[in-house]
Amino acid sequence: MKKIIKFLLKTVPRPLLIRFSFIVRKPLALIYKGTNTECPVCNKQFKKFLPYGYGNANRDNRLCPNCLSLERHRLLWLYLKQTTNFFTAKLSVLHIAPEQTFLKHFKKLNNLNYTTADLYSPIVDIKTDIRNMVFEDNKFDVVICNHVLEHIDEEQKAMKEILRVMKPGAWAILQVPIDYSLEKTFEDANITSREDRQKYFGQYDHVRLYGKDYPGRLRKAGFKVTEDNFVNSFSEEEQEKYRFDKNDIIYLCKKP
Repeated sequence: MKKIIKFLLKTVPRPLLIRFSFIVRKPLALIYKGTNTECPVCNKQFKKFLPYGYGNANRDNRLCPNCLSLERHRLLWLYLKQTTNFFTAKLSVLHIAPEQTFLKHFKKLNNLNYTTADLYSPIVDIKTDIRNMVFEDNKFDVVICNHVLEHIDEEQKAMKEILRVMKPGAWAILQVPIDYSLEKTFEDANITSREDRQKYFGQYDHVRLYGKDYPGRLRKAGFKVTEDNFVNSFSEEEQEKYRFDKNDIIYLCKKP
């Protein structure tokens, strides 16, 4: 059974895994029963999380067996809860390419006027291209765009569109995977095959590998950026329990 699970986690795209998880959730809960790890999104405990990742990026102890949250989802969930008014204030929210890990929770929040958008996803409210969105100027109090920009070939156009639809003073969470060993983001328009994108960008559908210059790219688009080492507010024991990436930085982006 464990070998089958590991094979699926290496080969099946995460959106399909989420749908498949409703079938295997109960047996997984039994196999991984324990208290060593905890998911703050679904409030479940396990002896360990599932492995997850494509190719060489596949790592052990990452994916919640119940809600399929990854380390970035668990960190963002606690960030929103502990440092923002996301769960309490009356806010108009745009969630671009919404993660199903979050979707059902955010839809239940009565304080939010919650809109989801994506060009291809079948689960969103509005079908629109992030580079040319259908929304009017100055519409949203909050925008969440988590691990999307690495898929977009016209990054600056997308960033400026996000800024355009935000109200003055609004804030956004714009997370991307970052290789902190790189001073500068690596991108090459000639790299187009799935194999080469996997090799150079870390995933078959990524178009660049972000480096430490990412906040500068956000500022170039017009955002005021705060780099928050929120993960360090947790003890080492808590970081291990939630299985955070200890290098993960939250990029809080405000519209002046």
